[in-house]
Amino acid sequence: MGEEMKAGGYGLSAAGAGGAMAGPVLAYLPPRPKAYRPKIALIGCGGIAEYHLRAYREMGLDVVALCDRTIAKAEQRRAEFFPEAAVYSDYRNVLQRPDIEVVDLALHPAQRLAATEFALESRKHVLCQKPFVLTLADGERLAALAEKQRLKIAVNQNGRWAPHFSYMAAAIRAGVIGEVASVDFTLQWDHTWTAGTAFEEVHHLVLLDFGIHWFDMAAQFLRGRKPERVWASVARTAFQKMKPPMLAQVAIDYPGAQVRLNFNGHVRHGQEDRTVVCGSKGTLRSAGPSLSEQTVVLHTGEGQAAVPLEGTWFTSGFQGAMGELLCAIEEKREPTNGARNNLESLALCFAALASADSGEVRVPGTVRAVRE
Repeated sequence: MGEEMKAGGYGLSAAGAGGAMAGPVLAYLPPRPKAYRPKIALIGCGGIAEYHLRAYREMGLDVVALCDRTIAKAEQRRAEFFPEAAVYSDYRNVLQRPDIEVVDLALHPAQRLAATEFALESRKHVLCQKPFVLTLADGERLAALAEKQRLKIAVNQNGRWAPHFSYMAAAIRAGVIGEVASVDFTLQWDHTWTAGTAFEEVHHLVLLDFGIHWFDMAAQFLRGRKPERVWASVARTAFQKMKPPMLAQVAIDYPGAQVRLNFNGHVRHGQEDRTVVCGSKGTLRSAGPSLSEQTVVLHTGEGQAAVPLEGTWFTSGFQGAMGELLCAIEEKREPTNGARNNLESLALCFAALASADSGEVRVPGTVRAVRE
């Protein structure tokens, strides 16, 4: 009997050697333009607008117009964040202003499609709320329109600039953990705050409106590889009162890699958000009680590094999404969160929704729309 078996180590591999080390210094903070400071309008002043505007104020951006069908909401946001801004109840009046160059469309998908098209036809650069579109055809059409107008259209996938996700993605791009073999997202949180709101009418609330961030990060972590198949399922907890299923699971196969997503949106106690990315040279782990409280640890053959990070999901995320768009305009390039880039994330999401509805494995790209 070998020494490992005598010591009770049967079936266990030796842990990697090495003690504490310093993590690599990587560029993960939100990008900011060098000099470009256009006049910006925010259309849609609901609950999430507070976080957009707080992030923009901290960046020193020039928000000159706020619009909402309920004008009192626009007036409230003006008083809170940009007292010099004009307020409107009709977005068409905003888009007719020649001085406004960039528009942030914080609207629900049903209202946002027409507003996005009108904004591009009015020659405005656009930042769209997520999910970008509900059909791939609409997304392709809007991307083509932006290209025709020589404008930039980006998607507010703010999770890309959440400090832990941004650092992990930068480490993967830099080859720190080698070739990615598996990604595991596991979330237990309380999403019941959506009860009684428009969000409760979204059947796939967890996988579509919320989960799009994680499909997007899966696409970023596996950038350059084409996903082969997706399987998903959803379920209601035995005790939930909300309409949408609060439980969901997804498995995505890539060549030589797998991604797994596990969601429970009905957890009141002991909440946790965990991400594990395993590669040929190392592993990245991030965990914490919420999206904004995360600790990233890097494991390689040289040791372990607890990585100190700056920023939060909301502030850094919204600054990153808008900042990347402004940098792309300034540098005359496509934004990394551009429309065509985001269609890859939506293709994963749409395939998962169809799989959850049918129980069948789906191929990303073959499911072209969200089923009504």
